[in-house]
Amino acid sequence: MAPTDETGQAARQASPTGATPPTGPPDDEAGGTAGAGARMPRWLPRAMVLALSLIAVFQLGSWAFHQLTGLLINVLIAFFLALAIEPAVSWMAGHGMRRGLATFLVFIAVLIAAAGFVTLLGSMLAGQIVKMVEDFPDYLDSVINWVNGHFHTELRRVDIQEGLLRSDWLRNYVQDSATGVLDVSAQVLGGLFQMLTVLLFSFYFAADGPRLRRGLCSVLPPARQAEVLRAWEIAVDKTGGYLYSRGLMALISGIAHYILLEILEVPYAPALAVWVGLVSQFIPTIGTYLAGALPMLIAFTVNPWYALWVLIFVVVYQQFENYVLQPKLTSKTVDIHPAVAFGSVVAGAALLGAVGALIAIPAIATLQAFLGAYVKRYDVTDDPRVHGRRNRRSGPGAPTRLRKLWARRPEPGRPGTEGASGGGSA
Repeated sequence: MAPTDETGQAARQASPTGATPPTGPPDDEAGGTAGAGARMPRWLPRAMVLALSLIAVFQLGSWAFHQLTGLLINVLIAFFLALAIEPAVSWMAGHGMRRGLATFLVFIAVLIAAAGFVTLLGSMLAGQIVKMVEDFPDYLDSVINWVNGHFHTELRRVDIQEGLLRSDWLRNYVQDSATGVLDVSAQVLGGLFQMLTVLLFSFYFAADGPRLRRGLCSVLPPARQAEVLRAWEIAVDKTGGYLYSRGLMALISGIAHYILLEILEVPYAPALAVWVGLVSQFIPTIGTYLAGALPMLIAFTVNPWYALWVLIFVVVYQQFENYVLQPKLTSKTVDIHPAVAFGSVVAGAALLGAVGALIAIPAIATLQAFLGAYVKRYDVTDDPRVHGRRNRRSGPGAPTRLRKLWARRPEPGRPGTEGASGGGSA
């Protein structure tokens, strides 16, 4: 305390007026005064404006992407369709035909094939529906007779029909169907507009493919141009090869099932054969069994044993296709493991619905081929575990050891056994 008092006295003596100089405010009061008088950092307003701008741009981009999702999906479908017809268009253009005319001819062929398939399938379904409506009274009589015979009831078809016609459920169903006609019409018009959009974009992608590649490569350095052109070529080869190989397998499958259905005299054999060929090839793993369900149902209406024959043929043909046809036709185009193909179809359907299921396998094949061109591979060591065999210990095997133990086992009826055992114990 002594040095402090001497310092205070010295300060008072140094003052000219003799008064005590004012003491400074406490540390907390000084800090508060300094904080209140301090200015905002210059970078803070700019950072706030930049953050708000980024949030606004993100919200605007998210809203625009949500609004344009349908258009982007249509463009994606058109791009893969253009890749699929690119080999045919390039082949026709290489023989002197203009690229636009070649694209138009390919599109006409595709549209004729699709219209023929829809016409055949529609006629089959319409005929079956008419037949079911005509035979419905007979089915209802058989069901009523069975119920009356087993449960001792007295049901009549007239009473059931009047009850159905007077029921509230039927009245509500008719009203809902009448009000839903406009929704169905709007959906049909929307589907037609989407189809026209896809066809238009795919036509321009295929007809102006070289110009599109030149425009894309013009904004890239030469090294990147080579990578883009390589990826484009791989996508064309894999997509076109996938569709053409699947189309050939669908043709073979359709002819085989058509012969069977004609032998069994199943109605609508051509339409059913086309259905089996397309569905079985473009839906992997389970497509064959899904496609075979419809011919089995139609064959069951003719004769239940015919449905069994169709099922046996579908299973046998699936094995023939897996082990004979598919390795030869798809080994050079799309070499994908069945589990990977099925998983890609499921993932594509979850992301984009039916469209994703159709383009999933070409997309995965393109990605696999593109990565395979840049991923370095090494020779696999000759290890038994690589080939699925256990690493056995060196020495005689288990059968050899068992034979040796059995040879050493003493037999009770052999002479000298007791003496040998006694000598051994001695």
